[in-house]
Amino acid sequence: MQKNAISLALKVKRWAKTQLFFISLQSNHVIFCFMKTKKVLFITQGIMPYVQECTVSEWGRRIPQFVQEHGREIRTFMPKWGTINERRCQLHEVIRLSGMNLIIDETDHLLILKVASIPSARMQVYFIDNDDYFMRRLEEVDEKGVEYPDNGERAIFYARGVLETVKKLRWVPDIIHCQGWSSAIAPMYVKVCFREEPSFRDCRIVFTPGGGKLTLPLTQQFRNSLQFKGMTGHELDSFPDVLTEKELLRLALNYSDALLLMPGYEDPELIAYAKELGLPVEGPLDIHEKGASDKVTNFFDSIWSQGKPDIETNQ
Repeated sequence: MQKNAISLALKVKRWAKTQLFFISLQSNHVIFCFMKTKKVLFITQGIMPYVQECTVSEWGRRIPQFVQEHGREIRTFMPKWGTINERRCQLHEVIRLSGMNLIIDETDHLLILKVASIPSARMQVYFIDNDDYFMRRLEEVDEKGVEYPDNGERAIFYARGVLETVKKLRWVPDIIHCQGWSSAIAPMYVKVCFREEPSFRDCRIVFTPGGGKLTLPLTQQFRNSLQFKGMTGHELDSFPDVLTEKELLRLALNYSDALLLMPGYEDPELIAYAKELGLPVEGPLDIHEKGASDKVTNFFDSIWSQGKPDIETNQ
């Protein structure tokens, strides 16, 4: 019986570092237990009250709070859009995490990390900032409603900025929840470029589409800028030369483990594509309905548990 217990322990060696577990021997059966999701990383498009209230920003505010209220540890990121008043929102720079140069299309871009708190939720929010991509610039369009031609590169910088910061913090999330077009590059980078990093080796990714629409196609410069360590250059072979927002979201799903939908952003084609990939699909989730907090946390737990031994009692 002891040999059987040792065999079970070896099977979970890969993920045991991020899970507290025990094996109990009782007469002729083994009870194998593991804990649920402990840490969740949120890569969001926007969070109230830092951006205007809407479905996307309310989700960015409530979903992390739901998970935190269930006793899980969270880290929450968003871009530092130009509409955010740093003095009013009490943002301050985190010097020890700022100063890294991210090379995108052979150009250095300085990563600036800022932080603020939402006291009512006891939640800390990290902001990814850069003079070229975010300072004095709005979300996907400018003050005249003209779409920024480098939104693809802005998404690349945001994704790399978050992942490099988490790596520097030596924080190991179980689940990464990516929300909106600005986070769509992160799943591929996690699964390809950062796959051997201890912070991301065993994580699961949940993707939620939403936010403003990108109408301009992503340029060839975007494809060139996307290249990073560990990439073979063939990651976009199944996509057209010029990517649209729809292809960008499909790219995110290619490297995600689940699709979580918010009301108003249920694209039938994207849902069908997720099911074609075999991804679990949840939602649309109304965060105001009774039990929404339990539902989203349980969904994250179910995704984290995929491919891991269930709680067993062999009697």
